[in-house]
Amino acid sequence: MDLIKKITAPNPSVFTGKGTNTYLIGNKDITLIDPGPNIQEHIDEIIKMGDGNIKRIIVTHTHTDHSPAALPISKMLNVPMYGRLVDGDSSWEDETFSPDVVINDSDKIETKEYILEAIHTPGHASNHFCFLIKNLNCLITGDHIMDGSTVVIGPPDGSMQDYLNSLKHLLSLEIDFLAPGHGNFMYEPQKTIQSIIRHRLSRENKVIRRLEKHGECSLNELVLQVYDDVSDELHPIAKYSLEAHLIKLVDEKKVRNENGIYKIITLS
Repeated sequence: MDLIKKITAPNPSVFTGKGTNTYLIGNKDITLIDPGPNIQEHIDEIIKMGDGNIKRIIVTHTHTDHSPAALPISKMLNVPMYGRLVDGDSSWEDETFSPDVVINDSDKIETKEYILEAIHTPGHASNHFCFLIKNLNCLITGDHIMDGSTVVIGPPDGSMQDYLNSLKHLLSLEIDFLAPGHGNFMYEPQKTIQSIIRHRLSRENKVIRRLEKHGECSLNELVLQVYDDVSDELHPIAKYSLEAHLIKLVDEKKVRNENGIYKIITLS
C-alpha cells in the first residue's frame, strides 16, 4: 500500500458521499489519478503530497467532481493529462478537460515502481476507465464501483447495458482490492461486483413486474413503485438509472416507449 496515497476532496454531496477520492500512485514517479474538483485547498494538498514527483495526470472520466483540477495542476507542474472525452453529449461534463494523451483500452503506463493498465469500463459514462495497478492487483474504480452507494447511470451518455457488460468484464481480471472514487478501500472485489450485478438485475426485474401489474406507466409513476425502498428525496436521482433500465429493456424488445408511456411487450 506504500505505492498508493489517497486524498479525499472537500466536496461532499448526495452524489459524491464524503467527497471525491484522488489517488497518487508511486513515490518517485507519481501518476495522479482523478485530481477532483478545482478547489484550491485540495489542489494544494495534492501538490504537497506529490512533493515534486507527479509526472502525469489521469482521469477515470470527465464528470465535474473528478477532472476539473487536472488543468490547473497540469499547468502548474507542466505535466501531461491522460483521458478520453465522451462519445456524445453529457450534462455532467467538465468542459475544461482536454487530454494531451488519449487513453485506449489495455494501454499501460510502466515505471520502475509499478505498471498501470487502463480498462475501458463504459456505463456510468462512455469515456469511463478503471486502472489496474498490476503489482498490487488493485483496481482504481473511479465511479464504476463506489463504496456505500450504487452508481448513477444517466442517459444518454450513461448506459445500463454497457455498465453491466463492464462489470462482467472485471470478473475476469485478477483483482485483490478496489480503490473507489468515493468511500473506502474494498477488499472483496469478486463478491462486490457480483452483488452489484445482482442488484441491478433485481431492480430491472422489479421494473418488469410493475409494468406487468399496472399495464402502463410514465417514468414519474414508475420511480415511485420501483424505488419504493429508497427515500423520496433520492427519487430525482433514481430516475436517471430507471430511465437507463428502461432504455435497455426497450432495446431488448421487452418494453416499448409510446411518447413517454412505458408498456410491457407480451409475446403472442
